[in-house]
Amino acid sequence: MSEMIRFSVSLPKALLDALDKTIIAKGYDSRSEFVRDFIREQITAEKWEDEKAEVFGNLTMIYDHRQRELNAKMIELAHNSTSNVLCSTHVHIDHCNCMESIILKGFPDEIETVATQIGGLRGVRFAKLTRVSRLEH
Repeated sequence: MSEMIRFSVSLPKALLDALDKTIIAKGYDSRSEFVRDFIREQITAEKWEDEKAEVFGNLTMIYDHRQRELNAKMIELAHNSTSNVLCSTHVHIDHCNCMESIILKGFPDEIETVATQIGGLRGVRFAKLTRVSRLEH
């Protein structure tokens, strides 16, 4: 684990009260944990703005498996993408619906493109891309 450095932040009381309510509502153990998560999110967002940064994405979808040729189209889009599919997980939700998670590695625009293409297919009922990046220690 890396060395921890303590620093202080000045906030108006109303903002600190709002922060504490958020921390309690989200179940954080401390203000520090909340601030660390917030900083990580900002760093990840910044990396996703850099078109040359290698990033990761988790595309989670719910789709109707009965939709004709949907699986074949999803696989073709993933295989034709210039980003790398690292793995995928498929689960059956009920008789008609499946959930799939595809983990991608590549450049931001490549991952965004394949996520939009797959999410836009007929039969896909929900698609959400979670953006992730490497965090320097």
